[in-house]
Amino acid sequence: MTVQKGRSPFDRLKQKFDQSDLRCRACGYVDVEGGWRVTTTGSRVRYQHVCPKCNAIETKEVRLE
Repeated sequence: MTVQKGRSPFDRLKQKFDQSDLRCRACGYVDVEGGWRVTTTGSRVRYQHVCPKCNAIETKEVRLE
């Protein structure tokens, strides 16, 4: 794995999700045009993807300690 300069670990994780984790667990639809939205509260980084077919929300969270 090569590290890209200027990109945070959180940006790289989002990029990984955007490239490989877009299959909806609820209906199986693969959102090839979609991506993950990133929000943070300071101690948590939350990644969310909304399925455009069934509106199911997939959430992944990283807690910073």
